[in-house]
Amino acid sequence: MLKLLRQMRRREWLMAAACTVCILGQIYFDLTLPDYMSNLTVLIKTPGSTMNQILQTGAQMLGNTLASALLCVGSGFLTAKVAAGFSYSIRDAVFCKIADFGQQEMTAFSVPSLINRTTNDITQVQMFVSMGLQILIKAPVMAVWAVLKIVDRSQTLSAITAVFVAALLLMMGVVIGLVAPRFRRVQKLTDRINLVARENLTGIRVVHAYNAESYQNEKFHRENETLMHTQLFNQRAFAFLMPGVTLAMNALSLVIYWVGASIVNSVPAADMAGRLASFSNIVVFGTYATYVVMTIMMMVMIVMFLPAAQVSAQRISEVLDAPISLREGGHTTSPETGTLEFRDVSFHYPGVEKNVLEHISFTAQKGQTVAFIGATGSGKTTLVGLAARFYDATEGEVLVDGVNVKDYSFDALYDRIGYVTQKAVLFSGDIRENVTFGESRGGTSDADVERALELSQAAEFVHKLPDGIHSPIAEGGSNVSGGQKQRLSIARALARRPEILVFDDSFSALDYRTDARLRAGLTKELGQTTRLIVAQRIGTIRDADQIIVLDEGRVVGRGTHRELMRTCPVYQEIARSQLSEKELEA
Repeated sequence: MLKLLRQMRRREWLMAAACTVCILGQIYFDLTLPDYMSNLTVLIKTPGSTMNQILQTGAQMLGNTLASALLCVGSGFLTAKVAAGFSYSIRDAVFCKIADFGQQEMTAFSVPSLINRTTNDITQVQMFVSMGLQILIKAPVMAVWAVLKIVDRSQTLSAITAVFVAALLLMMGVVIGLVAPRFRRVQKLTDRINLVARENLTGIRVVHAYNAESYQNEKFHRENETLMHTQLFNQRAFAFLMPGVTLAMNALSLVIYWVGASIVNSVPAADMAGRLASFSNIVVFGTYATYVVMTIMMMVMIVMFLPAAQVSAQRISEVLDAPISLREGGHTTSPETGTLEFRDVSFHYPGVEKNVLEHISFTAQKGQTVAFIGATGSGKTTLVGLAARFYDATEGEVLVDGVNVKDYSFDALYDRIGYVTQKAVLFSGDIRENVTFGESRGGTSDADVERALELSQAAEFVHKLPDGIHSPIAEGGSNVSGGQKQRLSIARALARRPEILVFDDSFSALDYRTDARLRAGLTKELGQTTRLIVAQRIGTIRDADQIIVLDEGRVVGRGTHRELMRTCPVYQEIARSQLSEKELEA
């Protein structure tokens, strides 16, 4: 929790300081009331006291009460502002940190867990700060102050109060010890529920198509039931605390007045002044002892939130303290333009010993089209992902324009590369915002957008929409078809005007006619742009300047389509499965 306090802004610290002053003032006025009560008791029982004296004491008590109430309202307002600002700062820091995560960090944390940490965990911390800022200041100060007020009034009653307080603290310690480990389990179970729910919502069409509603419901029910039983244990343990503290407070009052009565009776009846003083001390002692127990009741409220907030704070700190595997360099310029080179590159994913790619070497010159083909799992997507630096090569070097990708600043590297993912991703907004997404060397005018749409073969359906390029796109592009989504994704990459275009199996959602027109347009309009194409269809890559055939992470063939048809058995097998006899002869 203390680590997160570093995220607080200066104005939140100032408001917290003002809140502390308000709370201390409130404590002062609250703890002076018993003294006035004692004076009032003495005045009422003392012969010769006037009504004005009694009214004056009552007015002072009323003034203290009003001052305490005003300070309570002020501290509550400031606490709410501090908690809201604190959660804003943490949420902003977590979101910015996640934005810097690479594939390795995303895999380590998982998307559902990161969503939960950004929302539910930060809310837990905000609730704790909102309640705890007042109580954590008020309870200790009030307890110490009240103890100092009563410690010299009666050793017997002080000892009784100490026994009750020790018993309450022991009970709180036992409950915390039981529930604290289970709160981390609650957060992990919440992550699991988010994962199941996210999978179900993302794949709802598949669930319906396979009539798997009952299976999904049962899977969710199992996770939900486990979470429920864990939370029930925690809540039952906490449910024991408040009645226990209330019982202790009432029992303490009863014992104090019972023992106090014997103390008053021990004073000789003739000494009325002594009896009155003893009675007044017992009343004041009982009030201050009640304040001590009230502070423990306040701490019980904090204890109910502390374990969950502590676990949430740890989970948030794990994100903020997570090391970033990809660090940018300082290069912004390069000696070449539009070249890509792999020098004896091998790669394995973190935590996996077996290489996915082994000893890959090739060079793509400016304006060339280099294609990659192979069986599923042969490492094609991983290979082009290294060019875009989603991961760093385990061995060897990846050079863009003659400079190692590790040495580039992120802006300089991604300004050179236009990447079209295997699964098209669109963002909520409109078509224009999706095409001009991010920062690049490309233009952002309507003419630039239209050019990219024409080249990606998306203009034909965009122009039919009522609002054209300003037509809305739903979250994830759910209001357009798969082929339309893919063409808009390609248009986004083309609008960047990069030196190197990477198509990660991006033509699979396109029909053959659109595929052919798109490739022809790229050759005509972007002749000086280097193109890397991952494909499953030979028809998509047969005109490439260089085709690299991968099999289990190794290069087993390299050359043009004609050369590979003569020399590479793996490529020949792929060709026979896709092309007719007439096409093979041709």
